[in-house]
This record gives sequence, structure tokens and C-alpha cells, in this order.
Amino acid sequence: MKFAEMTAPAIRRISKKTTLVVAPIAAIEQHSRHLPVITDTVLVTAVAEGLERNLPGHVLLLPTQWLGASEHHLPFGGTLTATLSTYELMLMEILRPLLHDGFGRVMLLNGHGGNIDPLQVALRRLDREFPSSILTGSAYWDLAAAELAACCTGPRTSMGHACELETSMMMALRPELVCLEEIEDDPDMTPAAVKSIFWTRDFGRRTDHGAVGYPSFATAQKGQKMLEAAIGAVTRVSRGILELPLG
Repeated sequence: MKFAEMTAPAIRRISKKTTLVVAPIAAIEQHSRHLPVITDTVLVTAVAEGLERNLPGHVLLLPTQWLGASEHHLPFGGTLTATLSTYELMLMEILRPLLHDGFGRVMLLNGHGGNIDPLQVALRRLDREFPSSILTGSAYWDLAAAELAACCTGPRTSMGHACELETSMMMALRPELVCLEEIEDDPDMTPAAVKSIFWTRDFGRRTDHGAVGYPSFATAQKGQKMLEAAIGAVTRVSRGILELPLG
């Protein structure tokens, strides 16, 4: 069920107790020299639409929110962003009308690393307002970490930025937007001794040309397998959310 394609009366008739509202959130930001700035939005939308196809009678899919919290990408240009505080409030405002309307299960399906912190804070704050609801959220790559790692052949097997994972999936979904001649690996320059601690740096101080990872290992064939893995993992988690008792 796609929220934007339904009438208001049809939405009102949906069973609110047996429906999971899925809100994909993403970004428009620089993705190195070879991927379009809409990459995060394309990828999370594909995963969300795959979930809706798998659970058509139980998922109410909202339109993808393309604006993200991307201030750390500003040094490379090609980036639109909300501040962290604004983004946190925006996520709350997206969900509030549906929660007030009686929907008791929601999931923020994230497609951009910079959204993770405000996503978690927004859900914690909403929990105070809607203690009987099930408020969840995650990046799709965290839900499918093992499956995605198994698809990688380069040195990095976790999600980076404009990396083997993102580049492969874009090759599968929108190959015409991938600038193959500009693909260049951009290994993480973080010293091994401090990789275990959170270190806040914008991308201008973290990378050479705006990527984190090894896009030279990307292929469309891997990308298709990665998308299937991500959709499968998100579907499994969504089924679990639907089985949880409402408070």
C-alpha cells in the first residue's frame, strides 16, 4: 500500500493494528566523483518498495524523504542538508499525524549514515508521547549486514560511502547515472589505533575525494544480489514488528 497513491478515505479504512507504517529517509549529497547526489534516495526507495511488494497488505509505504542530515558532506559541494536539530524535529513531524490517527507500528527505514543519530533521538522523544506504539528504525544495511558482507569481494565488507556496496546497487538500478570512468578507491585514512572510537570529522578531513571504500570492486551483478539481500532482511524484521503485541 503506497500512501501517496491512495485516497484519504482508503487510508482511513486500513487496519491500523495490523499495518506497519514505513517511512524511508535518505539524503541528497555528494557521492564522490562517480555516483549521483541522489544515490541514497534511489537505494532506500528500492529497498522500501521491495518490502512493500513482499508485504502488500501489511505495509503502508510513505514517500521517501530525500532531505537528510548531511552537513558533514558540505566540503565537497553537491549537498543539500538540514541541521541535526531540524532533521530530528522533521522526522517527528512526519510520523506524528499517523500516530495520532491510530497507527501503532512505524519504522523509519534509513538510507543515509548521517540520519542515524537524529533518527534515534526522534524515536526516543516520540516514545514519551505515544507509549502504546511500537516505534522502530534502522539503516537497511545494518539489518542485512551479514548478507551484504557476503556479497563483497573488496577489502571493506561493511557500508561505506560511494563504496563497493552503493556503487554495485546503483549499477543494478540506475547504471546510466554511474560515471564509470571516475571510479576510484578511497580507503579509510583513520589510523587503526583509533578506529574503535567515535571521531567526528567532516568528509573533507576524512577522505581524499568524498568516498569511503572500494568502488572499483563494484558490479551490477553484485548489486542485484545486494538489493535482494537487503529487501529480504528488511522484510524479515518487518514481519517481526508486525507480530509484536501493541501496548
